[in-house]
Amino acid sequence: MANLYLIDKPFADSALGLAREDPDAEVVLLQDGVYLSVEPLLAARKKVYAVERDVERRGLSSKIGNDVKLIDYHQLVDLLFANKVLNFA
Repeated sequence: MANLYLIDKPFADSALGLAREDPDAEVVLLQDGVYLSVEPLLAARKKVYAVERDVERRGLSSKIGNDVKLIDYHQLVDLLFANKVLNFA
């Protein structure tokens, strides 16, 4: 079981720092959180997901790298039930 960080932009600074230091962290970017730079998380070998619908609505589909896995709402629900959730959204 991972610690699943749900991250939106308003709480990003503290959430990204905590997730980077958490050995069990996986991160889901949602809403305006899809604008965030996740290079430090990827460098720390964290799994990073982004809600595909939020990415598309903000016109960022071509800017999301291959290291960030796009997920739909069904996949998000599966992650929520399978992990401990830390909500920063």
